[in-house]
Amino acid sequence: MLLAVFAAAVGYEVLATVCPGWSRWRTISFLTGLALLAAGLTMPGGDFRAHMLQHLLIGMLAPLALVLGAPVTLLLRTIPRPAGRAVGRVLRSRFVHVLAHPAVALTLNLGGIALLYLTPLYTATTRDPGLHLLVHVHFLLSGYLFAWVVAGPDPAPRRPPVPRRLLILGVAVAFHAVFSQLMYAGIGVDLPVPAEQRRGGAELMYYGGDIAELLLAAALVAGWRPSRQGTKRARTQPSSFSLNIL
Repeated sequence: MLLAVFAAAVGYEVLATVCPGWSRWRTISFLTGLALLAAGLTMPGGDFRAHMLQHLLIGMLAPLALVLGAPVTLLLRTIPRPAGRAVGRVLRSRFVHVLAHPAVALTLNLGGIALLYLTPLYTATTRDPGLHLLVHVHFLLSGYLFAWVVAGPDPAPRRPPVPRRLLILGVAVAFHAVFSQLMYAGIGVDLPVPAEQRRGGAELMYYGGDIAELLLAAALVAGWRPSRQGTKRARTQPSSFSLNIL
């Protein structure tokens, strides 16, 4: 995994160097995401609070920083045109359309959390390093997918308007808030860890999740650009105001 992180950093930096006018802030964001991912992967385990911090780094903070690096846009600007058309066909495929649906992205993101902590899966990951790694991979990919659908600068199929994406993000915020409180109280969760560690992990989920989701909301609002046509309609017909997202 660390070799893959290093290869991604080198590959992105090479493409950013050959791409004229590529934003340095995009590069910083992507490399920051890789650094957060590496920190999460190398963090020593053995404590549930450390596990939860890993989850925040790998599943929430790193994916957001990686998404804001716009790696697909960078790839499309630097690879040959035939390869770019192939990437475009993948993005337009039915499989990607299904994955990029907000309901699917939300379910994969939140469903993984519920499955890990409401079933014996967490206990199994402490005994099986391979299963532990697979859980990390799931959190990374589902976190990336969710951040991409909600606020990613890269092109995405069937991306809903900003108000609807804010609503989707609100559902995620509410889920994390309620779930962390249940975890703190020890209600419904399957976590055979000391109560002090369980409560500490729940606090990390509550406050760390809020920070990550606020950053995601800020990224979404910062990229909101209503069309001029929509603005003109809003001035003439306030009751039928609608936004078109570029």
